[in-house]
Amino acid sequence: MQGGKHKMAKNRGKKYQDALKKVDSKKKYAANDAVQLVKDIDFANFDSSVEVAFNLNVDTKQADQQLRGAMVLPNGSGKDQTVIVFAKGDNAQAAKDAGADFVGDQDLVEKIQDGWLDFDVAIATPDMMPQVGRLGRVLGPKGLMPNPKTGTVTMNVAKAVSDAKAGQVTYRTDRDGNVAVLLGKVSFDTDKLVENLKAVADTIIKARPASVKGTYIKHVSIASTFGPSVTLDVDTL
Repeated sequence: MQGGKHKMAKNRGKKYQDALKKVDSKKKYAANDAVQLVKDIDFANFDSSVEVAFNLNVDTKQADQQLRGAMVLPNGSGKDQTVIVFAKGDNAQAAKDAGADFVGDQDLVEKIQDGWLDFDVAIATPDMMPQVGRLGRVLGPKGLMPNPKTGTVTMNVAKAVSDAKAGQVTYRTDRDGNVAVLLGKVSFDTDKLVENLKAVADTIIKARPASVKGTYIKHVSIASTFGPSVTLDVDTL
């Protein structure tokens, strides 16, 4: 694996190579130091996103060891979310009042069936799920399907819309037990990114499945969009 990583790095551009030289691959950085380093070595000509990746000691073949949920970052995500809501009547009005970008029922379902996907978060009331369920083949692979575990299937659409607009992020284990979560933007102050990082870590720790034995968090790293990853000292989280 290490050899594969090295080979991949060799094929990267000069800016990436220069950034990589500033990272001690054998060191586990304290949270503050890691965040500051990621900011310092970012070389993109736009405001990069910063993401944390956890490698967890979980067996995702076991249903009770699959993590999935959502949380609102203390300092927001820096991402302007376009939010749609599938709802009728009073719930539709509540969604509009809360700032949803698009609200509808069957008309919104048909619009998506026709190929429209210009949104970041989809929320639905439970009574709309039989219709929204038909979009599973379209929304599922893109991670846009409303789900009770992430708070996007709910009668309280106003809160769901507010949370999405305030910087809610979702987390989910992949087949290898990895969880990647957006922390914010490179332009954020270091202390704000660290606060977001610790809030995410706290959420992941609290979501530890009861059936997991031994070490839970095996590895944590953070990186900007194109920058090299920096390994974190779990104890500083």
